Amino acid sequence: MSGTSADAIDAVLVRVDRHHCHLEARHSLPLDDALHDTILALNDSGADEIDRAGALHVQLGERFADAALTLLEHSGLRARDIVAIGSHGQTLRHRPATGFSLQVGSADVIASRTGITTISDFRNRDIALGGQGAPLVPRFHQAMLAQGGERRVVLNLGGMANVTLLDGEQLVAGFDTGPGNVLLDAWCRQHTGARFDHDGAWSRQGQCLPALLERLLGEPYLQRPHPKSTGRELFRMDWLARQLQGHEAPEDVQATLAQFTARTVADAINPFSPATVLVCGGGVFNTHLLSLLTRLLPGTRITSTGEAGIDPMAVEACAFAWLAWAHLNRVPGNAPQVTGARRDAVLGACYPA
Repeated sequence: MSGTSADAIDAVLVRVDRHHCHLEARHSLPLDDALHDTILALNDSGADEIDRAGALHVQLGERFADAALTLLEHSGLRARDIVAIGSHGQTLRHRPATGFSLQVGSADVIASRTGITTISDFRNRDIALGGQGAPLVPRFHQAMLAQGGERRVVLNLGGMANVTLLDGEQLVAGFDTGPGNVLLDAWCRQHTGARFDHDGAWSRQGQCLPALLERLLGEPYLQRPHPKSTGRELFRMDWLARQLQGHEAPEDVQATLAQFTARTVADAINPFSPATVLVCGGGVFNTHLLSLLTRLLPGTRITSTGEAGIDPMAVEACAFAWLAWAHLNRVPGNAPQVTGARRDAVLGACYPA
């Protein structure tokens, strides 16, 4: 899969059943600046967008196939050894209020290139049932990371931040809290040329601007009750520009954006009073962001999903492998208490090899 950050394709090889997901190998294929920018440009309407999206659909299908084939080669396996590929694709538009979510990365290309049955289009069945179509990983979190007798939160710090609330083995809720790294990355690239703020080093150089932080926190999405989901359609650079007065030092804006992510995450988690927060996604390596969260979640143990046995950079990809397994075994992959769908549903569409 390739997430909101659109920085790499993550491919994993897993042995999976209802309650076990053993990661056997992992491969990450970086997306170059040109492809990254092509993806981001299609998050907005523009000239010739259907043709551009169609070309990207095929191009990403080829890249996803490349990632899968490289992973097989490194693992010494052949296509006949693999039951299926689960491909989330790359989201271009997520519009549950309109009734659709659009991911590109042709499953026909993947299945044809690899010779492996491919399961894709995981979000739209849930949306057709009145749900948000996101987040879809909480069922996987419940199956793999729930711990009897303990309140846990699984926190994904990807482009967007989302949480799964687990009370023992019960899945209570899950939703997008707001931006994870998406604004931090975009502001960093605009002012430094770097794709991301390594370890939050640039954020540390600035000072949080209280007035700006309060304006950011005034976003109505943050006060909405869950079920809810969001993405680049809301939290983007023109949204940020409307909050700025024009005289702020870039490093102070970066520091404020780090505090904004930490506050929105903590505000979502604190009412649940978990004993443990398990963190995954690229933000797990931002020690500055994690230090802010630690201060805002006193008495809560914050650690990586690695402690629970799943590589924090592989959790999302493993989740879509599990959803492919669930599709083939007719196991519901959504959770109505998370997405707001009218009922449980088997997710995905099958593209035979």
